[in-house]
Amino acid sequence: MVKVTIILLMGLILLSSCDGDETGMETEITVPVSVEEIKLSSIEEFIVTTGTVYAAKDALVKSENQGIYDLLTNPGTNRTFALGDFIQQDQEIIRLKNQEVINNIKIDARELHLDVTKREYEKQKSLYDKGGVTLGELKTAEREYINARYDYQNALIEMSKLKITAPFDGIIVDLPYYTPGTQVEMGSEMVHIMDYSRLYLEVNLPGKDLGRVSTGQSVRVMNYTMPDDTLRGQITQVSPAIDPETRSFKATIDVDNPDLLFRPGMFIRAEIIIAHKDSVVVIPKDIILSKRRGKTVFIVEKGAARERVLKLGLENPSEAEVTEGLKENERLVVKGFEALRNRSKVKIIR
Repeated sequence: MVKVTIILLMGLILLSSCDGDETGMETEITVPVSVEEIKLSSIEEFIVTTGTVYAAKDALVKSENQGIYDLLTNPGTNRTFALGDFIQQDQEIIRLKNQEVINNIKIDARELHLDVTKREYEKQKSLYDKGGVTLGELKTAEREYINARYDYQNALIEMSKLKITAPFDGIIVDLPYYTPGTQVEMGSEMVHIMDYSRLYLEVNLPGKDLGRVSTGQSVRVMNYTMPDDTLRGQITQVSPAIDPETRSFKATIDVDNPDLLFRPGMFIRAEIIIAHKDSVVVIPKDIILSKRRGKTVFIVEKGAARERVLKLGLENPSEAEVTEGLKENERLVVKGFEALRNRSKVKIIR
């Protein structure tokens, strides 16, 4: 009798267990997800590259003569010229004093000779018009005047070699120190000047992109230490040849830097914009799943997930254009999609 009772109890326990399993199997799990309503927007496809920017104008000025070093006063600061000073084209920065050179040039004598020959030529021309001198005498006076003018111009050139001036508007980026009053030899480095209101960048791009990059394309330029500052540039040169060793081609980018935010020598990131579209469906790339059927995402309809197979258009590292598979105003699952299947019940959370 006791054995029968035990058997009956075990049977009841087994039946209860089976009923519990069937109940659990019938219970459908609701997956929490976050959604965003699809709105039409714009997208750019771009090629990312990096490199170092250089000043569009860069000049290292050396002495063309020897002389006693004299660093001049900057009228804008009322102190001697220094690193970081803005200077204008032809502004004198350093003067080399060399009386022997000045004496040999004889600038005053050559200027006087120029004045005398000019007056003589004008006199002979007036007489020739009246028939007072021959054509030969006129041409002789003209030749003397021309030679005197060249001599004087050459004297001015020689005198200018004692002056270190700016070849263009720019900024002093290097000013080697010389003790005032010491002798500076010919060929010594005097001042380094840059104008970096425009910069340029030379890049090597993958050979597969050769047909996609062309002159005139817009470029966004950023520096990693200045994430909030983005400059604009454009492609100015593209090499038609691919390097057989690196399988890349060269391109040059000019960058507008009017506020001098970027400095020569900075390592920057450039995004070459090769295509642009407005008013299209754009979604984040990190929510796209790769399956046998293709690229898929989930939307929510009537409390359930619906899987959509996509056809993509333009792409960049973070976004993709959807040309087929999604429509404006549909609710796109952006969080929780990893656990979804087609027709999974979902609960929308924020």
